[in-house]
Amino acid sequence: MATNYTAVVQQRGLWWIGWIEEVPGVNSQGATRGELLENLQSALQESLEMNRAEALASCQGPYEEVIIPS
Repeated sequence: MATNYTAVVQQRGLWWIGWIEEVPGVNSQGATRGELLENLQSALQESLEMNRAEALASCQGPYEEVIIPS
């Protein structure tokens, strides 16, 4: 199941900056719009991996993972 995220991007001076609407704290910048989008994708992936690792580390004993549709 693929999940889509929304990037809010804008150019400020010489830099492009952006945020992922659905995930607080995921933001980045780049010298070009393309570089910004690559940086945001990387930051989003890292954030999701860290959040997943943290959630699993919090489990004690048996657990199950359940897909929740958006």
